[in-house]
Amino acid sequence: MPDNPDYTPPKVWKWDTELGGTWGKINRPTAGATHDKELPVGKHPLQLYSLATPNGVKVTVLLEELLALGHEGAEYDAYVIEIADQEQFGSGFVALNPNSKIPALQDRSTTPPTRVFESGAILLYLAEKFGAFVPREMSARAECLSWLFWQMGSAPYLGGGFGHFYAYAPEKYEYAINRYTMETKRQLDLLDKNLSGRRYLCGDEYNIADIATYPWYGNLVLNDSYKAAEFLEAASYKHVVRWATEIEARPAVARGRRVNKTWGPEELRLPERHDAGDLD
Repeated sequence: MPDNPDYTPPKVWKWDTELGGTWGKINRPTAGATHDKELPVGKHPLQLYSLATPNGVKVTVLLEELLALGHEGAEYDAYVIEIADQEQFGSGFVALNPNSKIPALQDRSTTPPTRVFESGAILLYLAEKFGAFVPREMSARAECLSWLFWQMGSAPYLGGGFGHFYAYAPEKYEYAINRYTMETKRQLDLLDKNLSGRRYLCGDEYNIADIATYPWYGNLVLNDSYKAAEFLEAASYKHVVRWATEIEARPAVARGRRVNKTWGPEELRLPERHDAGDLD
């Protein structure tokens, strides 16, 4: 593997605009909009701007779960943000999420409209708004939020760390792959040990901690994201596989995984969603 042991960091770092790799063109060291582009607005109070990456799937799964419980106010319009085309740097999107990452939500049922960005914050906002999928009892709530924030803090090691260097980086670096593989396997082992005595992450009740974690780790062990199942020995984490299989079988999860998806089999794509009938 082409590690470069002779590399010495310069005194002042300079941005190389040609970093390469699958997502190299969308990264830059500055924040803010790069072009003017207003966001479309649909008929429902909840407006979602996203893509069916793991962080986007979290939100659409929760919205579909809320609708399945009969919360009519959870109806939503979902518009795709193509990050490969740098739509996340449009002025309208940056006004909703100054961090320029999907997903971003606007709740137009409030005056003024409420913006929510960061996937974990959106999950918590919606769960509290509708009083579902987040415990009310203090200890149970603390457990739920602990696992939710664990996922938010851990996923960058899986996606931006392991996934980037193993699957997307233009060159393979042994140190980086080994470092992030070790952490990814530690995270899987942690989940497996926790789930050895629990049906879901927090106990017997399915909640936003599971909804946040499934698109990352469930997708890893069941659907071989990053094409690394053998490399990671994903099947050996039997309790994670059992947990993920149960969640993936939920009808609302199947619906949520399709929303804002622009790749894969045609029958599984739904770039925009404006009504429950769009998923029929």
